[in-house]
Amino acid sequence: MARDNKAMISGFRCLCAFIFVISACSIASFLYSCQCTSPCHDPGREWGQSLTPNQTIDLLSFPEAWNNLNFPQVPPPWRMKIAVFVKKWPHRSQAGGLERHALTLHLELAKRGHEIHIFTTSPINASSFPKYPFPNLHFHLSKPTAAGYLDQSTVWDQFQAQNSSGSPRRPFDVVHTESVGLMHTRSRKLTNLAVSWHGIAYETIHSDIIQELLRSPEEPQAYSLTERAVKVVEEVKFFRSYAHHVATSDHVGDVLKRVYMIPEERVHVILNGVDEEIFRSDFKAGKNFRRNFGIPKSKTLVLGIAGRLVKDKGHPLMFEALKQMIRENAKFRETAIVLVAGDGPWGSRYRGLGSNNVLVLGPLEQAQLARFYNAIDIFINPTLRAQGLDHTLLEAMLCGKPVLATRLASITGSVIVNGNVGYTFPPTLELLKRALYRVWSDGRGVLEKKGEVARQRGLQFFSATKMAAAYERLFLCISSMSGGDTENQCQFEDSSR
Repeated sequence: MARDNKAMISGFRCLCAFIFVISACSIASFLYSCQCTSPCHDPGREWGQSLTPNQTIDLLSFPEAWNNLNFPQVPPPWRMKIAVFVKKWPHRSQAGGLERHALTLHLELAKRGHEIHIFTTSPINASSFPKYPFPNLHFHLSKPTAAGYLDQSTVWDQFQAQNSSGSPRRPFDVVHTESVGLMHTRSRKLTNLAVSWHGIAYETIHSDIIQELLRSPEEPQAYSLTERAVKVVEEVKFFRSYAHHVATSDHVGDVLKRVYMIPEERVHVILNGVDEEIFRSDFKAGKNFRRNFGIPKSKTLVLGIAGRLVKDKGHPLMFEALKQMIRENAKFRETAIVLVAGDGPWGSRYRGLGSNNVLVLGPLEQAQLARFYNAIDIFINPTLRAQGLDHTLLEAMLCGKPVLATRLASITGSVIVNGNVGYTFPPTLELLKRALYRVWSDGRGVLEKKGEVARQRGLQFFSATKMAAAYERLFLCISSMSGGDTENQCQFEDSSR
């Protein structure tokens, strides 16, 4: 009995500790928002309005996303030698957001003439590894650990060998790791390193809370919240081992500074970008896509969903909303159809709603995915994962489509900053249905206008060219600091304003 009481007291203390952590973070967020002055991010304000023409900017203390700035599109005369650590290199359509970011960014930097060395895991079938037409792009493959991560000892040896090689012999100007591709035990030895975070534990707490609220009575209760709070504390401790941090959303940049307590001059916001040569507005391609898949002209609203069809991407919520709307509204059933691109367990459930209203296409390659975006009237992302910055939203916007997405801080703070771009919804069944009915009521005319605004915003902030130019300038800045270069690459004058 005494042992049971001790266990209860211990459990109660853990719960109290968790509630204290969450409450403290919430209070800090509230106080910060109350004290926020003009440099703080305001979703209702267009980015960059605080800048003045020909203003000289200290990039390391720039409070907003570097995508605001217009860096030269012509590559600099100094070609850098860059080391990249990424757990897995993308293969065809089998890639998550982190892998797609690594592919898009470093192919673009290779195009700009930089010498790129990528340290990644070897695939099961080595002959299937993609080949690229860049002699300055080098891959160093190693066998993954049992958990699928980079073997830190092996990749460190590979890195050291390349760090003193070349003709002439030349060390790396900068080291870039996609999340914990290079773990903190190794990274703390490098002052010329930048890490890009594609999801942190603090964001995941929000996701856990949402999924617990949406849990059905039949599902077992999750006990991950307390563990996640402990994970945040662990991250706060080891994140300091990385010299520079790149946040892929404004929200994460704010969290890294306030909650993780990383000095502002070591946190830089560079939003994700996608290949604007692939993802672009193409009316003819969209029309052909609809015809090839037999979309009847009577369907006056074509909704699109793409990505992994799994629970934490919000598909149980989306499925139930569509199921109810198809059943309860004959007009919606007659005039609307949903195209679902992707792979996962919820694909078969969507098929059960009937091909007249839902068409499941399976996973699509990038070129096919671009045609898919052009075929729809609006793109929907019902994700429950409050992590990173989802590439599908950016791809749809560059194709000229408005977007409907969950009201998460990273999305409302960086992507859907107002109603001219699209729609957001709190993740409940009733409010998702309300948002879908509003989209249906607005119709194609309104959606086309929003789509054009979304396209212009996408080109301005979310292109691969824009992202690569920002990373290039960050890498030049870090390299000049580490090498004692007399030219200060961390000062920038945006003469376009």
